[in-house]
Amino acid sequence: MGARRWLVSGRVQGVGFRNYVQKHALKNGLSGYAKNLEDGSVEVHAVGEDTALQILSGYVRRGPMLADVRTVDEQVAEHVRYDGFHIR
Repeated sequence: MGARRWLVSGRVQGVGFRNYVQKHALKNGLSGYAKNLEDGSVEVHAVGEDTALQILSGYVRRGPMLADVRTVDEQVAEHVRYDGFHIR
């Protein structure tokens, strides 16, 4: 089990980015959240199996069709227990 935090910038708000991440997080058995930040970026925090986190990392870096992901800062994060994967 591991935990990761991504800060994603570019055109990532208003393009379905959080829903896209939630779909792939749930599909891979991860818990956590995705939320818009005031500076226009999106924060993603996910907890689960390391392989699933690696898979989600690829989706975070790609984003949905309408997104334009410019930078991704990925960090090992605190392991927090979440009930599902939520959009905040």
